Amino acid sequence: MKRILLIGTGGTIASRETGDGLAPELTASELLAGLSGVESGVRADAVELLALDSTNIEPRHWLMIAACIKENYVNYDGFVITHGTDTLAYTAAALSYLVRESPKPIVLTGAQRPMGVDSTDSRENLRDALLCAASDMPGVSIVFDHKILLGTRAKKTRSKSFSAFESINYPDLGVIRDGAVLPFIRQACGAEPVFSEGLDTQVALLKLIPGVRRDVLDFLFERSDAVVIESFGVGGLPEAGGFFESVRGWMERGRVAVLTTQVENEGSDLTVYHVGHRLKRELGVLEAYDMTTEAVIAKLMWILAKTKNPTEVERLFYTPVAMDMFPRRAGGDGCGFAAY
Repeated sequence: MKRILLIGTGGTIASRETGDGLAPELTASELLAGLSGVESGVRADAVELLALDSTNIEPRHWLMIAACIKENYVNYDGFVITHGTDTLAYTAAALSYLVRESPKPIVLTGAQRPMGVDSTDSRENLRDALLCAASDMPGVSIVFDHKILLGTRAKKTRSKSFSAFESINYPDLGVIRDGAVLPFIRQACGAEPVFSEGLDTQVALLKLIPGVRRDVLDFLFERSDAVVIESFGVGGLPEAGGFFESVRGWMERGRVAVLTTQVENEGSDLTVYHVGHRLKRELGVLEAYDMTTEAVIAKLMWILAKTKNPTEVERLFYTPVAMDMFPRRAGGDGCGFAAY
């Protein structure tokens, strides 16, 4: 008998219709009751940690979820976190750094439609998540629309469809078909999980648009410990307007800047064009390569809570965690994965 802890945090899956739109009102216990029984061989307990629309989820809530997992870790074989879909990928990425190398499954799921409506995906997603949590697939993952996605690689790519999430630059870990978990890839794990308890929330994101002014970037630099710049294509900064000088001044102060791309697939490569090459060669900005923006943000918060030393920040950023970047790009040995 596998013991699973269901941790409720709110979201559409736990919502009811109100006069002001959907609001999370169902408890984790009510979600379990809505399944009309849990799979044989699975015993599920429930704890109501939060009742939030995921738009209201903040890094402090990620720490609460990680603390709940830590407190209950020895008593359960796996964990399911029900969560709103809009920031689900951020939470999955954050938990991948806050609870590293877990030999037990930590599964996040949600729904595009509430449990109480007829045409809902909530029951199938929750049942699939419980099955995955009772399997031998370690580490943090998202289960949605019968797919199992790596926590550091998932992104919400559709706002309404049941197939809301995709794995970016990495294959799906597996699928769930006819009540059975069919694994493709097994995450590497340790004998025991490694928990972290801090996050530096002073991380900002600038999405470049044609004609953006340098003072927007300067504003973020003045108020942040790290700034992530979502650039165009394979990456670079506009040559006019003083952007290069702005980043140079920031880097000379020993601060952190990361270049990533707005393009979901295939990642960045600052060596391709002149607008990116100088940033890499002369300024030493960090490059996200094939990481998702969600993973970049969460990883920087995790790193900067440990150290502000630029050399150590760079080392940790380029050290793959839960396959958040391919080692061949990062220049390291990587954390690896194994096929079943």
